[in-house]
Amino acid sequence: MLSGKKILLGVSGGIAAYKACEIVSRLKKQGAEVRVILTEHAAQFVPETTFEALSGNPVGLKLFGCDGGWEIRHVRWPQGADLFIVAPATANVLAKMANGIADDLLTSSLLAATCPVLAAPAMNTAMWRHPATRQNLATLAARGVKTVGPGSGHLACGDSGDGRMSEAAEIVEAADRLLSAKRDLEGTKVLVTAGPTREPVDPVRFLTNQSSGKMGYAIAKAARDRGADVTLVTGPVAIPAPAGVKVVPVETTEELFDAVTGRCEEQDVIVQAAAPADFRAERAEHKIKKQGDAPLTLTLYPTPDVAAAVGAKKREGQFIVAFAAETQNLLENARKKLGRKNASLVVANDVTRAGAGFGTDTNVAAFVTAQGVRELPMMTKRELADKILDEYVSGKNS
Repeated sequence: MLSGKKILLGVSGGIAAYKACEIVSRLKKQGAEVRVILTEHAAQFVPETTFEALSGNPVGLKLFGCDGGWEIRHVRWPQGADLFIVAPATANVLAKMANGIADDLLTSSLLAATCPVLAAPAMNTAMWRHPATRQNLATLAARGVKTVGPGSGHLACGDSGDGRMSEAAEIVEAADRLLSAKRDLEGTKVLVTAGPTREPVDPVRFLTNQSSGKMGYAIAKAARDRGADVTLVTGPVAIPAPAGVKVVPVETTEELFDAVTGRCEEQDVIVQAAAPADFRAERAEHKIKKQGDAPLTLTLYPTPDVAAAVGAKKREGQFIVAFAAETQNLLENARKKLGRKNASLVVANDVTRAGAGFGTDTNVAAFVTAQGVRELPMMTKRELADKILDEYVSGKNS
């Protein structure tokens, strides 16, 4: 989708500006025409001559003045662009974007842009988590600005945490996905569940599982990108909340049950990718102490069956997806679940297979419906997310 596309790349003043060089290179290799706009601070990290050599085009740096002919660049360049990427998007630039401030060539060009905008945030963890930054991101998401990342890892300041700009390959992939994105879920309400639940045993211990939440978050992002109104009910995970999605945090299976059943009837699509704990214990008031070598016996009680409750409330035309994470008898168990939960589709995967277990970025799944079974090859969780949503769209249109 990038071949022949005209892409503006805005580079702001963060240490991650060096990664923008690889972004230009990758875009060019895919056949895109790239123009780069630098802030004055960005030029302190990477000089404009580097970007001129990589892009084969003049670089925009100053708002006033003209380089080689009269051209109102902050108007003309965005007018001809298919996509505007901002990488790195510092906290300062995100704040300006959110508040319509146009005090240099980059922010003036962004204000004049009518094409899709993709921002790759990069900043210190404290800045990323600051309420002002979170509010600015929410404002931009409401206006349709897409984001990619940030990731987590070692930062230039010496800290380690959220705020590391996504790698060039991820940003270019996101650009390709944005330009080829379907908007076939406009006006559709989608509820997604994600992550594990925790059942407290005492004030410091709980029962849980190894779910990372990656599958559910991928589905929520895919539905958002296709135009849906998305609600994400999530257990405790180590993933930043996706922008442009209503997030409902829960802890226990009972909280998940209440959050989902209280919202399910108004949804068009419900995708239950969460892995709720199936059992709970009576919570001790104080920390349970070891008694020498004596064994500890816990009495476990079943938690509410969220999927069965959702299935019981299913209305005509509603598309309900359940997941079956199994270690044996995969298809047999998935078929049984399809009937018991009154689901439209069961996404079955053997978590013992390489590339399909908890915490991975890939999955190997089979789609089980009343019409039969369709086995899928290994793919990224984002790719699988889109295939799940395709099932709903194709069924609605058939």
